[in-house]
Amino acid sequence: MQRQIHPTYGPVAFRDRSTGHVVVTGSTLVSREGLRTLEVDGATYPVVDVDVSSDSHPFWTGRAGTLDSEGRVEAFLRRYGRV
Repeated sequence: MQRQIHPTYGPVAFRDRSTGHVVVTGSTLVSREGLRTLEVDGATYPVVDVDVSSDSHPFWTGRAGTLDSEGRVEAFLRRYGRV
């Protein structure tokens, strides 16, 4: 691996904007200038706000639904039967 060409890697806190859930993981975003910091469990980390995480995404929270305005799901079930 070549030296001096890779970005700095370190712990970063990712915060979900809608739920406030915080996940600390490793990232190269630690090298970005102007990141705010957040204290988590007594340690201070740079924080990156994200719009969607597993804490707020409908697929992971069980709130996902099927948008079907033309009855395509029902037509499929009629044609091929229920599985």
